[in-house]
Amino acid sequence: MLTVKNLHAGYGKVQVLHGISLEVPKGQVVSLIGSNGAGKTTTMRALSGMICPQEGSIMLGDKNIAGLPAHKIARCGLAHSPEGRRVFPTLSVIDNITLGAFPRFIRSRPRGDINQDLERALELFPRLQERRNQLAGTLSGGEQQMLAMARAVMLAPEVILLDEPSMGLAPILVDEVFRIIERLKATGVTMLLVEQFAAAALEVSDYAYVLENGRISVQGLASKLRSDPAVRAAYLGSTH
Repeated sequence: MLTVKNLHAGYGKVQVLHGISLEVPKGQVVSLIGSNGAGKTTTMRALSGMICPQEGSIMLGDKNIAGLPAHKIARCGLAHSPEGRRVFPTLSVIDNITLGAFPRFIRSRPRGDINQDLERALELFPRLQERRNQLAGTLSGGEQQMLAMARAVMLAPEVILLDEPSMGLAPILVDEVFRIIERLKATGVTMLLVEQFAAAALEVSDYAYVLENGRISVQGLASKLRSDPAVRAAYLGSTH
């Protein structure tokens, strides 16, 4: 579904990614774990068009989306729930969620039943159902994270990129976010997950990659990486 080969990316003269390759098969959750500064968020930004890759291919299905602007990548079916949430604070919860379906309204994505999908999203995120008419800027950090995820779901995407969905959240909300990821997975949603809580990420993932200094150092089934002594020592020392 999403295949990345020899991806190089960075900021100006600072190169962060040095030829990484990874694959996210349809219907699976794949995690990208690593320490701060390893290049995880840069990877997500390069995939979604927030920055332009210097080299390499990014295949979404049979289309190479590398170098396309972000809005065209979204229209191809790649949704990004970014680090820091980036909701529209002066719009209501329901308007924020509906904006995720914008490419469907203009028919650059298959339209489907948008109203029905909106109701499903609110069922998936019951806190948002309770606050549907509230301004997004007045939500808690955890609620804003759920809003960013719900907005991504409304694209009816081929793949969702989840960048640090638990960042800054209280433990009880971290648990809720991961329950939502599991429910999305159960409905067949394909996801690439970047997450600071590596143990929790590996629990919900099918496959995982370890990123170190802009390069993939280890990869394998998530179940095997959970028991790998080196991975445990480096990334699984603490859990939420």
